[in-house]
Parts: sequence; structure tokens; C-alpha cells
Amino acid sequence: MFPVARAAQGLVARGIQHTAVRQAHRKHQPTFHDKYGAMVLLGGATMFTAVWGYVFTQLKIEWGFSPVGRITPSEWRE
Repeated sequence: MFPVARAAQGLVARGIQHTAVRQAHRKHQPTFHDKYGAMVLLGGATMFTAVWGYVFTQLKIEWGFSPVGRITPSEWRE
């Protein structure tokens, strides 16, 4: 192994160890996502379902605009 690569690998390993030790000694305080993450997710899913349920059931949207099979051509007149 080249001396430069060995030194770089040592620095990376030392940095990872330093980060792990620092995080192990820190007290974990709940963040916004820890406190409210599940409620926000469920609220969004409920809203999504309610809006699309309304769109599919109440609005008079005609799905499938293709005229195939609904329009028959008339006979050609000369």
C-alpha cells in the first residue's frame, strides 16, 4: 500500500471513530420528526385519501375520452 493511501485511510478511520465517540456521549433530544413524524405522515395520508376520494366520487369527470366504439362512421354519399 502506498504511504499516501495508508495515511488517507488512517485519517478516514480516525474521523469515523471520532464521530462515533462524540455521538455516543451526546444526550439524544427528540427532534420534530421524532415527536410528530408519525402524526404528520398519517395526517398526510388521510388528506390524500380524502381529496382523491372526493375527486373520484363527487366530481363529474368523464374518464377515457377515446371515441373508439362510440362513434360510427356514416355512409359516404356521392
